[in-house]
Amino acid sequence: MSAIKLDARIKQDLRATYETIMRNGELLSVDRIRVSYEVFRDRFGPDKLGALDGDALLQAMHSHGNKDSLVYWLEFKNDEDFPGQVFGSISGGSAHKFGLFKRKETGQWVTGGPRKEENIDEPHAVAIARKHRDQLLAGVAVLEKLAVGADDAAYRGLQNDLGRVAPDLYNLAWAHKYFSLLFPEKLDDYHNAEYQRFHLIKLLQKPPEDDGLYVCAGRFVNLATLLGLPLIQLTAVLNKRNGRPIRYWRMGTRLGATESIWQDMLNGPYVAIGWEAIGDLSGLRTAEDVRGEIRKLLEQHYPGDPKVVSRKAGEIRNFLTEIKEGDGDIVVAADGETVLAIGRVTGPYRFENTAPTGAPHRRSVTWVSTAEWKMPESEGLRTTVFPLKKHVENLIEIERRSLDGAVTPTTVVRPAGVPVAGPQRLEGIPGRMQSILERKGQAILYGPPGTGKTYWARQTAFDLAALGAYGRLFGDLSPEEKTKVDGNDTVAGLVRCCTFHPSYGYEDFIEGYRPKSIGGQLSFTLERGIFQAICEDARGKSEKYVLLIDEINRGDIPRIFGELLTLLELDKRGQSVVLPLSGKLFAVPANLYVVGTMNTADRSIALLDTALRRRFGFVELMPDVEVFRNALIGESIPLGPWLAALNGRIRGHLGRDGRNLQIGHAYLLEGGKPVTDFARFVRILADDIIPLVGEYCYEDYGALTQILGVGLVDEARQRIREELFVLARREELVQALLAPSPEIVTSPDAVAVTEVADDPDDPETKGNES
Repeated sequence: MSAIKLDARIKQDLRATYETIMRNGELLSVDRIRVSYEVFRDRFGPDKLGALDGDALLQAMHSHGNKDSLVYWLEFKNDEDFPGQVFGSISGGSAHKFGLFKRKETGQWVTGGPRKEENIDEPHAVAIARKHRDQLLAGVAVLEKLAVGADDAAYRGLQNDLGRVAPDLYNLAWAHKYFSLLFPEKLDDYHNAEYQRFHLIKLLQKPPEDDGLYVCAGRFVNLATLLGLPLIQLTAVLNKRNGRPIRYWRMGTRLGATESIWQDMLNGPYVAIGWEAIGDLSGLRTAEDVRGEIRKLLEQHYPGDPKVVSRKAGEIRNFLTEIKEGDGDIVVAADGETVLAIGRVTGPYRFENTAPTGAPHRRSVTWVSTAEWKMPESEGLRTTVFPLKKHVENLIEIERRSLDGAVTPTTVVRPAGVPVAGPQRLEGIPGRMQSILERKGQAILYGPPGTGKTYWARQTAFDLAALGAYGRLFGDLSPEEKTKVDGNDTVAGLVRCCTFHPSYGYEDFIEGYRPKSIGGQLSFTLERGIFQAICEDARGKSEKYVLLIDEINRGDIPRIFGELLTLLELDKRGQSVVLPLSGKLFAVPANLYVVGTMNTADRSIALLDTALRRRFGFVELMPDVEVFRNALIGESIPLGPWLAALNGRIRGHLGRDGRNLQIGHAYLLEGGKPVTDFARFVRILADDIIPLVGEYCYEDYGALTQILGVGLVDEARQRIREELFVLARREELVQALLAPSPEIVTSPDAVAVTEVADDPDDPETKGNES
């Protein structure tokens, strides 16, 4: 087979992805992989299956209730003995996919498909099991003859030969998984042809023209050889880099033949379609017949040729329900044959009957390329919403252009204080929060201490308010504009903050009587709480208001929100209730977002009030050691691996709560940069980290010793060896910190940084010798 040609940027990206997931422990070692294959072959290899017959064969192959059966191992087995999900999942759907199963409720053997089942007796079931076994064994014999590193022609031959000797099984996912477990050097572990072709396209490789589960395997074998990885590790890297298969959509940019809406889509940034008269379609997303309901609306408001109406109903249905933001579908904005931009879908369907007039059905996107070009093959030129799938050359060119990432900045001209049409998209954690807030109206950032929850909540809140008011991020605003967003001593801003605590109540949040001295006399005055105030200030305004609630889980949520908790739901925004104290009508406006933070060391998310969980979206923040890449404390301790190892011991020794009791990376950041000064690190260790771990252990010095190590903890005397926290005993402290996990000094981060630090010819390290 000729060597595969891989774009240098992709090759570098694959290498970086491999190093990241290896460092994070997400890859099985080569030895563990080899043992797993041996365990599977010893139990289900051709010699084992060939020696079975009758009921023993039936039970060994097709008894789903038997955890020692082949079908169980292929679909569900995932433990220390055999981490089956690592070798590709075939989960989902019913047991019909195996062609034979025993129904638990009746004990009846069943064959056929979901729409045409056939109940059969045990002799018939045994006959099917024999046929399956014989076809698997025949397939094994064919695969044994295939040379490692064979070319596309050989794999086409393999596809045909397997179709001949195993006609009932060869294109089924479970048979493909069986073969791949026995021949891991010849077959990939993608048990779905869609996945195989998707990953090749993401690598800018044109898949073989033939269909089938086996024709692409040679490409993956070749790529694994190029990168020097076992095939199973290669596919793990591809899964991490590329994600799940997505769809590609061509989107028109004109209303009718003349009116272009492209500039508004570009500035939005969003994609949009017309048919404004049919109104908001949000309520149809869960309808039993979405296309039929849309067709009725089109017939009412845009009567015409029934065939055209039906086709357009399908396009609108695709825009409403089929384009997926969670999976990151790609949209190609086009004007005739000219591609204007490529974008990744980041938001759900929404209806905004604002400028541009006539295109109110919208979905937010992030533009990844705004360079103009033409597709290699003409496709869907007269269609508003068209799935691109016929010509693989187009998909590869889309991925190539996305990789180039040429985005031209857009300039939006508008009067001062008037927001740009449509929401702009944030990136990263704020982007995830933005998507949740657009969908639900309120979101909570949760995780262990020190994971940056308040930081990200504040950044999201201020950026969303700034975008809504000025179309720019908060950091880009003028001092006067920042004051409008943040407020000051005399003027409340678009963003307001409060902190819940055990004594915080309805009277603080909604309204209540508060003591006030008037003329030397004490009286009680009814005053607005922060939530009532921001709701009343936001009502009728075009800007976005954001209420930031820190430590939301420390308050009694039902008592604080009272009857207004229901009004948080987006479909109930604007509905009014009468407040019991003031008698005023009160409603939660649609332009108010509520952002909360929650420390899971104090309380698990599972313990939150059910009504609250139902109305909020959640984003989890966990310790992120990637921020410490190449950070070395005093040329002695690799910061990222050290924190990862410490958290690993916390998870291992603090039981089911250990995951929520980890140490966040923010403790070891200052000004957004890793702490590398040894003295500063010691102070953080002594003042923050060790006391926190001690609190987690509830004075259990045995557990504390397991987590921090015998070098730091005097278990017999139940104390921390604080005498090590002085400069004169630095070497002892380093040894005590590294001793519980000595392997971290051999980590890629430690080795890389140490090599740089020890290089006397590196100009960046000159003068750093101790």
